[in-house]
Amino acid sequence: IHFETSASEATAAAMLAASVNYPLRGAVTWKSTVGTNVASDALANAASGGVKGGALIIVGEDYGEGSSREHAAMEPRHLGVSAVIVKSFARIHETNLKKQGMLGLTFVNESDYDLIKEDDTFNFTDLNEFSAGKAITLEIVHSDGSKDTVSLNHTYNEQQIDWFRAGSALNLIKKQAIN
Repeated sequence: IHFETSASEATAAAMLAASVNYPLRGAVTWKSTVGTNVASDALANAASGGVKGGALIIVGEDYGEGSSREHAAMEPRHLGVSAVIVKSFARIHETNLKKQGMLGLTFVNESDYDLIKEDDTFNFTDLNEFSAGKAITLEIVHSDGSKDTVSLNHTYNEQQIDWFRAGSALNLIKKQAIN
């Protein structure tokens, strides 16, 4: 999991960092030091042996600000990121995540961000019921065994949910062209 309290250009690079094993159980912890080569460190972490097929990014406010937005969504996708959970998104970055087949989610209660610790693991408890206008529930399992449950908002419409289920908008277009 990578935590960052602001979403500057360094955060855009650091978004590659988070790693929780899909199906979003088990965690690999990584944290950047300000002034280091964040992108390089993040790539090394995401490529480490502990990351197995999925990752979850949790960042503070204005996620995606200052980034090359299309690449800022493509790179995490190709590193196995499944979901990005934030307090807020910058401009069109949320839509770019949707096109890449990732979940772009915001905390219903921003203060829930403070419940998350670096050694937590996560379970989406109702993702099989993912639909337009319905919040998604995230169970946070702390290292001491205690749990918290938080609600996450999304702005997906039915077409965008189809993108997520297909793995990206392009995957869906390809599938439709074949059929």
